[in-house]
Amino acid sequence: MGNAIGMVEFTSIARGIETSDYMIKAANVELLKSSTVCPGKYIVLIGGTTGDVKVSMSVGEKYGGEYLVDTLMIPNIHSQLIPAICLTNQVENPGAVGVLEFYSIASAITAGDVAAKAANITLIEIKIGYSIGGKGVVVLTGDVGAVLTAVEAAKKQCELLLQTTVIPKPSPKLYETLL
Repeated sequence: MGNAIGMVEFTSIARGIETSDYMIKAANVELLKSSTVCPGKYIVLIGGTTGDVKVSMSVGEKYGGEYLVDTLMIPNIHSQLIPAICLTNQVENPGAVGVLEFYSIASAITAGDVAAKAANITLIEIKIGYSIGGKGVVVLTGDVGAVLTAVEAAKKQCELLLQTTVIPKPSPKLYETLL
């Protein structure tokens, strides 16, 4: 896979499934996620080289038509982003915890990338719409200063922010639920 990702969000599940097929046939992209999200939406998340992702995204926008809700294109993603979305990041040194909650899935993915590039943190996960009313949530960890820096950077650069929090010294029991 290349170093770019793209996402298309639809209000129609049927149109989302159909468009997903068109997108992966249009260019040499990896289908990272193609699924329903709350409340009755559908997302297609692809990865590949910047050129291939752009081609696939243009096809997704064309076929999405009036069912298109939002799109996202990040050409040079941080290496932690995909594992955080797929819930496979390994946390070796848990520290302070930062949480960013967004009204938009695309905003949460963007925030995860911005936060990881802004400070020496570890992305624990990026929740995208499942069982959380279509919202996006970024959970990260690191030393307190790095977590504060990452959260502030994401707050400044990302839209549709609902709430943030930084927990300087979380309980070990909390970590059990996050990791």
